[in-house]
Amino acid sequence: MRRSLFLLALLLPPALAASDTYFPNTPGTQWRYSNGETQQAGRPRVIQGVNVVPVGHSVGGKLVSEDYLEYRADGVFLRGVQAGGKLNWYTPPLQVYPASPLAPGQVWTTTTGSGLRLSGRVVGTQALRTQSGSYNALVVRSEVAAGGAATGVQSSSTQYAYFVPGLGVVRYQTADGSMVDLLR
Repeated sequence: MRRSLFLLALLLPPALAASDTYFPNTPGTQWRYSNGETQQAGRPRVIQGVNVVPVGHSVGGKLVSEDYLEYRADGVFLRGVQAGGKLNWYTPPLQVYPASPLAPGQVWTTTTGSGLRLSGRVVGTQALRTQSGSYNALVVRSEVAAGGAATGVQSSSTQYAYFVPGLGVVRYQTADGSMVDLLR
């Protein structure tokens, strides 16, 4: 369960939404972060009958996981995560972001059939400076919870993403409080 929360935490920072002009998703688009992770949008493909855009997560040049994102008019949805040779497919999918434009105060919550829940809120805006530039970013708080009555085990984590329309996530704060910045 912790592994799936960790993988979902990796997804949240680069999450993209329905319009590639607001949320970049062009194949080959790459984000390099200060923790050594590189994320890259792949070519759209069909998995289990759903059109998805894969976003690969690599560390040290090695692919460690791939998120499968579905772009729809009502936002972007996490359909599944491939890691360790195993595909975790979410039915229904988790809504990572609602339709653009994002605005302070916006709130959304979704739950998969297996009890994984994602709650998001745009908590405001913040001016910040990173190695890649200076930005006025939207601050998105995401809470991921897993388990519950069915398993008797409940776990959750909270992350913050600093999102710039047209560019993506320029900083994120992990559940343990670590800050990770976009390098390029």
